[in-house]
Formats: sequence, C-alpha cells, structure tokens
Amino acid sequence: MLDGKATDKPMFTAADAERPEHARQDHPKVPPARIGVLLANLGTPDGYDYWSMRRYLSEFLSDKRVIDYSPLIWQPLLQGVILSKRPFSSGAAYKSIWNEDAGESPLMTITKSQTVKLREALNQRFGDDVRVEFCMRYGNPSTMSKVDQMIREGCQKILFFPLYPQYAGATTATANDQFFRALMKAKWQPASRTVPPYFDRTTYIDALARSVERSYGALDTKPDMLVCSYHGVPQRYLMEGDPYHCQCQKTTRLLKERLGWDDTQIKTTFQSRFGPEEWLQPYTVEEVARLAERGIKNIAVCAPAFSSDCIETLEEINEEIRESFEEAGGEKFTYIPCLNDDDAHIAALEEVIVENLSGWI
Repeated sequence: MLDGKATDKPMFTAADAERPEHARQDHPKVPPARIGVLLANLGTPDGYDYWSMRRYLSEFLSDKRVIDYSPLIWQPLLQGVILSKRPFSSGAAYKSIWNEDAGESPLMTITKSQTVKLREALNQRFGDDVRVEFCMRYGNPSTMSKVDQMIREGCQKILFFPLYPQYAGATTATANDQFFRALMKAKWQPASRTVPPYFDRTTYIDALARSVERSYGALDTKPDMLVCSYHGVPQRYLMEGDPYHCQCQKTTRLLKERLGWDDTQIKTTFQSRFGPEEWLQPYTVEEVARLAERGIKNIAVCAPAFSSDCIETLEEINEEIRESFEEAGGEKFTYIPCLNDDDAHIAALEEVIVENLSGWI
C-alpha cells in the first residue's frame, strides 16, 4: 500500500443520521454513536514548491512547543530572512524524496497505508462501531478538520493517538494541544483520551528488533555498529523536565537487550539540530564521522523515534549523515527503514489502541 493507491474514503455519511425517537419533526438528525480513533503524525507540505514549503514551515516553526523563543524576537526573524531562504533548501530536500506517482511526500503515503491497515484490523475486531482516521499536526489533513469530521459522523468518544513512540513536548504534547483546541470548538464535545508513549512496549521493541535482524540478515557483512539516531531537542528541555532523552536511551537499551548485544554494538545519537543553542548529544552527523575516523568502517543506522519514514530519515540520514560518514573514511553505510506499515508494527499499534479503548468498547 506504499504506492500511493491506498484510499481513505469516509465509512459513514449523513445518510446514517436519524431523528431521535420521540423527537419533534424539526429536531436535527443525529448519526449513530460511534468511537473514533484519530492517528496523528507530524505533517508534510502539500508540495515542494516555494509557497507550499513556506506555508508549512511557517506553521511548524511558529509553534511555541517547537521554538519557544519570544515571538517579539523570533517572528520577525522567521517571517523575514528564514522564510525567504529556507523554503528553497527544504523544497529541494523534499523533491529528492517525493512520491511523484502519488503527488505527495512519503510520510503522507505511509501514514495513509498505516491508517488503512489499522482500520481493517479494528473493523475485523469491533465492526463498524470504530472509525479510524489520521491527521497531521502541521499541514493537511488538519487535526481540526478531522475532529470536526468525526463529530459529524457520530463519534461521541475519540481516542487520539500521536504516532511518536517516545514522548516529547515538541511532538506528542503539541499534537495533543491541537487536538484539545479542536475540542474547544465543538458544540457537542466528545469524551476523549490521549495515548501515552509506547517506547517500552514489548511488541514495539520486538518489531524494531525484527527489522534490524531482517536488515542485517540481508547484508554480506554484519555492521560493526548500529547507530540509533533520534530526532534532537534542545538540551535545556531535558533540564526543564521533558522525559524524551531518557525514553530514547531506554529504547536503545531495550533494543540492545532484545537483540542480545552488548554496548560495543549499539549507540544512541541525536539528529536535526536547529539554531545556535546546545541540543542533545552526541550529534549523529558528527558521531558517524568520529566512528569512521576510529576505524569503524561499516555501520547501520536506524531511527526509532519515527513511526514513518520522512524527510529526516530518507534525506537527512540516508543522504547527509551517510555523506558525513563516507567523507570521514567510512566504507559501508546501511540505513534501516522505519517500521512504517510493517505487519509487526501495525500489530503493535493495534495492541496499544485496543488497550486504550478499554471500557469504551
């Protein structure tokens, strides 16, 4: 389903709605009560042209969960020099990975496929009582539009599921914020739950380990080191109480234990640094170069913080970070794809959903 052909047709329409029993003739029709599961991913621009990129980057970089500088200082800088130049470089990066057949980014293609597979799995388990949709924190389809759609289709309970294994204020929290903003606009507000991080679940770690084992099994020579590259955040976020760093470290430890490895075979690093301040270290782009200089010439890199391959994995890891390793003398670089719509991943996500629907269905 990664060829862009997965469909996302509404399962319920206004024709399902009926006037409540004993209600007056002028009473509005009400759809049958259902439960909604709303998956949330980071987002994607609608295209890689300048204006699509500018709209997307403006929304993303204006989020105070992502960039928490004073808007009096940050917004003139963002709307001026940054958004005059960055859409060109970011657009070129997106163009290099774009799914031209589907006219969308790989993140969109993969998220659609994950949604279709989870919808099929949950429909088999619960029937038509559960509605499964996806939204994006930035870009389209927006969280607000999907919450509104679910309410119109009778979802009186909504389980909101940010697709981030580890919690971070700049990912999980901002996705939840947007969900709550959408609920604030509802006349008939549904009961709601948000899904906690799932980085330490056995099924998730097992799916991650199996992807590593599968990739290693296809290679002629086993890599000397597996680099687990997580998206970075400023170091001060850790000092202010964000648990992301600790959850990333635990993910790597659990993966190492599941694989039966020792500390010499696996390493945690952080990528995607932005701005002048110190971020979580070691930085992936620098660490892979150090590994090559130390004589570790064959490495693999995976991205356990991403549920779907995206610009940070397909372009940053598989192009920029690979280049840093090879320029420092590295010889063999293997990128291990994200779990995407792999069946083991879908089963792990289904387990999380079913557990969090407990008491509702």
